[in-house]
Amino acid sequence: MSQKLYVGNLGYDVSSDDLQELFSVHGTVESVDVIADRETGQSKGFGFVAMSTAEEARAAIAALDGKEHSGRSLKVNEARPRPVGGGERRGYR
Repeated sequence: MSQKLYVGNLGYDVSSDDLQELFSVHGTVESVDVIADRETGQSKGFGFVAMSTAEEARAAIAALDGKEHSGRSLKVNEARPRPVGGGERRGYR
């Protein structure tokens, strides 16, 4: 079963292809998603990578958390589910 990882503190010029290449060294990457602002298309500086197994995900975390990439220290950990009712943060009621 795949394991989704959160990748934070990305440089704003980092693409999905960059993350694919970076994480593929540690196993099979099933998907990559760099989060961008809906209006501007500018990266928000974080994204998600799905590795094919939990073992590969742990290896990627061990190797990449704190590693410098594009002049920034990456933050890599297991992705947590979005909180229920999180829409209020965005102004929805």
